[in-house]
Amino acid sequence: MYTRREFSRMAIGAMVLSRPIAAAAGSKVEGVRLGVQTYSFRALPRPEGGDLVEAIVRAMAECGLDECELFAPHLEPRGRSREELRAWRLETPLDHFRGVERKFKAAGLAIHAYNYSFDASFSDDEIDRGFMIARALGAAFITASTTIPVARRVVPFAEKHQMVVAMHGHSNVADPNEFATPESFAVALALSKYFKVNLDIGHFTAANFDAVTYIREHHADITNLHIKDRKKDQGDNTPWGEGDTPIREVLQLLKTEGWPIPAYIEYEYGGTSPVEEVRRCYDYAKKALGQVTP
Repeated sequence: MYTRREFSRMAIGAMVLSRPIAAAAGSKVEGVRLGVQTYSFRALPRPEGGDLVEAIVRAMAECGLDECELFAPHLEPRGRSREELRAWRLETPLDHFRGVERKFKAAGLAIHAYNYSFDASFSDDEIDRGFMIARALGAAFITASTTIPVARRVVPFAEKHQMVVAMHGHSNVADPNEFATPESFAVALALSKYFKVNLDIGHFTAANFDAVTYIREHHADITNLHIKDRKKDQGDNTPWGEGDTPIREVLQLLKTEGWPIPAYIEYEYGGTSPVEEVRRCYDYAKKALGQVTP
């Protein structure tokens, strides 16, 4: 039996999803879990005052990818002041986020991680709320582009919620507070048993580090990878296969070793359309793993 309020929510959800969305066929290739960081779909149009949820669901289904790391700004309202955004995070009912998970599930998709990047302006309440939102979305863990000082503030909340936070690396090796070097990741891992690494192999390459060696040595502490192609020496993002990032070698390593580390496409170079370019990246990954695309 449902209450009137629950029935109304279900009816609204059914109306939203009334247009057909094909379920994803499954994106594990040669034993390697492939998915997408939804930042890749940032250029898709969103309804006035709305979010990108439906657009992302459709885009993932079109691309044939069935799991993602959900980029928090795609859920959050745009054009708000810092205080308005804080209020939105703290006051939006958790059932709203449960509804987002239901939309993904209805299309056969999974939100595996929630990319909620704590920064120095976050209140303790906002940090705490991020874990609640991640749980409501059905995410297994949080990924975060943050700094070492802010990560220290996150420790008690990760331990309170017993939820992993994976530090996302960039290529800014000049700032010792940034997560960019193997040493900075080691600092995170020492702060809490709930801290892990979200390795972006493109940024890691641009910072002149060896992604294959790092993954081989630290695979037990890596939650997921961001796959993109960049040139070394802080070089630009490029279409896959035109940069210096060892995409094929990394994917082959996951395949050979059987490590359950998801590899998520992150489309950042200029191209035609997000859906077309993500699909092109997916085809590249399948070929790199030895699967011939028809």
